[in-house]
This record gives sequence, structure tokens and C-alpha cells, in this order.
Amino acid sequence: MTALKPGTQAPEFSLSTTPDQKVCLSDLRGHPVVLVFYPADWSPVCSDQLALYNELRPEFAQFEAQIVGISVDGVWCHLAFSKDRKLHFPLLADFEPKGAVARQYGVYREKDGEAERALFVIDAKGIIRWSHVSPVGINPGADGIFKALESMAQGDKILSA
Repeated sequence: MTALKPGTQAPEFSLSTTPDQKVCLSDLRGHPVVLVFYPADWSPVCSDQLALYNELRPEFAQFEAQIVGISVDGVWCHLAFSKDRKLHFPLLADFEPKGAVARQYGVYREKDGEAERALFVIDAKGIIRWSHVSPVGINPGADGIFKALESMAQGDKILSA
């Protein structure tokens, strides 16, 4: 399975963020979106990665970018994790059918039943402008995301990974 490349239309999805609320990618159109696929709530690397993005929310806001975390964990797990870690961006449950959205984006790990550690920067029109898959045990940080957002703000078309 290969992650979707820059220049590709981002596949639409609708995933639960609470037991009675869903987020659709199309609801976020008009502004950049940073999709953060990650293996699992509570794992050390995932915890550090999401905490970093939470701390950098003011910098993301300068680009009017919405951060969205996606894993195969369920809504209740996400709610507990988000509350414990004081996260201020939505975590979406790619729970049932398990990993369906991760599969659409080419970042589902069949052998583990989890998403890859993958990042997608999507422009206001829904086109993937940058994507990156990091080794599962490595926090990819935010530099690549910010380079992609800066490039988009300058009017550049597509970035290679």
C-alpha cells in the first residue's frame, strides 16, 4: 500500500469525533487541513507527536490550518486520551469499518491493524499538497508541515514529499 501523493484529490470521509458528532473532510474546505494519521492513542510516540501539534496550534492558526488526528481507536478512547492530554483539535475514530479511511489514503498497516504514522497537508480545495510517511517509532515533527503550509501561502502548487 502506498500513501496518496501530492496532486491527488483527498478522499472524502465522515468519521466520529464524539458519540453523536461526525467530521467530514468537506466540512473543513476553504482552509488548509493537516491530517495526522497515527497508530494508537496512549502510545509514547503518538502522545509526544500530538502534544507537539497541540503546542503549535498558534503557528498553525497563522495559516488558518485545521489539525485533525485520525487513528483506528474508538470514540471513547479518543475522548479519554484527548481529555488526559488536553488536546484542542479533533481526534477522529477510523474504527468501523476498521481503518477504512487509512486504507483510502494508502496508510493502513494490515499486519498491525493500525494506521501508519502519516501526514497529509490538504489545500482549501481538497487537493493533497504534501504527504509524508514516517517510521512508526519516529515522531516526524512539524517542519515538513510548516514548509508545505508556507509554500501554499506563497501560491506554490504542489510539493514533493
